[in-house]
Amino acid sequence: MSARKTPPNDLATLAVHAGTEGRDADTAVVHPLFQSVNFIQEVGTGDGLRYPRYGNAPNAELVQRRVAALEGAEAAVLLSSGMAATACGLLALLRPGDHLLASSWIYGGATALFTKEFASLGIEVTLVDPLETRIWRHKLRKQTRAIFIETPVNPTCRVLDLRPVSYITKECGIALVVDSTFASPVNLRPLEYGADVVIHSATKYLNGHHDVLGGVVCGTSSYIEEVRQKMMLWGQAPDPFGAWLLERGLKTLDVRVRRHNENAMAVAEWASTRKEIRRVHYPGLESHPDHEIAKEIMDGFGGMLAIELAGGGRAAEKFLRKLKLIRHAPSLGGVDSLVSEPRFTSHAHLTADQRAHAGIPDGFLRLSIGIESAKDLIGDIEQALH
Repeated sequence: MSARKTPPNDLATLAVHAGTEGRDADTAVVHPLFQSVNFIQEVGTGDGLRYPRYGNAPNAELVQRRVAALEGAEAAVLLSSGMAATACGLLALLRPGDHLLASSWIYGGATALFTKEFASLGIEVTLVDPLETRIWRHKLRKQTRAIFIETPVNPTCRVLDLRPVSYITKECGIALVVDSTFASPVNLRPLEYGADVVIHSATKYLNGHHDVLGGVVCGTSSYIEEVRQKMMLWGQAPDPFGAWLLERGLKTLDVRVRRHNENAMAVAEWASTRKEIRRVHYPGLESHPDHEIAKEIMDGFGGMLAIELAGGGRAAEKFLRKLKLIRHAPSLGGVDSLVSEPRFTSHAHLTADQRAHAGIPDGFLRLSIGIESAKDLIGDIEQALH
C-alpha cells in the first residue's frame, strides 16, 4: 500500500493516550467516570459553565480529543448516536433552500433522513450513482452546500475514491462529508484525501463491544462548535457512562481492527472457494471491483464482508438457523462476530427487484467478522453451509 501522512504518534499510541491530561502523583491512570449531570459553577461569570448537554462533561471531552487526534482533525464532538451525528453534522452546514448532493450508496437510515426529514426542513437532496464521477459536477447547483459519501459502503463493501470528489468540492468551496464508520481511523482517515468532515457511528468499531450507542463528528474547530450548538438544541448529547465506556473501547481500537482485518481476509479467501457461495464481497480480494482503490487509500481492508448464497433467500434462512458461533444481529464492528440479512433490516423498505438492482439480492448476508479464531469462524460457516 502507498505511503501516506502519519500522525505525530502512531495510531496505537494515540488510541490509548490521546487527550489525557495530568501526570502528577496520585493522578488516576484510568480516567474516572464522572456520573454527574451538574458541576459547581463559578459565581459572577458564565465562563467555564460545564453541563453534559453542552457536550463538555469530562468523559465526553476526553473522547472528543482522542477521536480528533485519531482522525487528524482540529476537533470532534460526541453525540448520542450515529444518526444524531449525521443529522447534526449536516444541519450545521445546511439551511432551508440549500441543496445536498449525496451518494445513493448510503445507510438506509441516512436515506430516510435526507429524503423525508430534510425535505420537510426545505433542504433539497439529490442522490446519485457514486461511480459516475462526472455526475457529481453535473448535478451541482448554485445552492449545493455539501456532498455526502459513505465509504466503505454498507452493506455491499464497495470502496469509493474520495480524491476526485474532493477536487470538485475544493474547487466549488463546498464541504465533503464522509461517513467512515466501516473503516475506523485505523483503516482510513478521510481528511487525508480531501474530506472536510468525518462522521462515525461510535456504536460500531470505535467502541467495539456492542454495549454503547454513540456518534462522532470530526472537523475544524469552528465547524464543530456549530455541530455542538445543534446537539445542544436538539438534545442529542451522550450520557457520561456511555462516554466512559467508549473511551475504554478506544484504547484497544488499533489492536482490535487489525485482528478484524486479518480474520475477515481469511474468511473471505476461504468463502471465495465454496460452491455454495455465489459471490464474496470484500475489498481485500483481487476480484473485488474496488480492490486497487482500497489498496491505495486504506491501511487495511476492514472486518466487514458480504456473501451471496447460491440458494437465495431460503438458503440464507437455513444457513442463519444453523450457525452456532456467529450470531444473527443487526449491528457491526464489535469483538463478537455477527451476521445480518439486509432484506429484513436496512433494506426492508425496498422490493426484491430494487434490492437486486442495488446489488443486494435475496441470499445476500452481511458478516461483521469479530476477533475470535478465524479457524473457528470458518468452521462455523462451513457447518452451516452443509
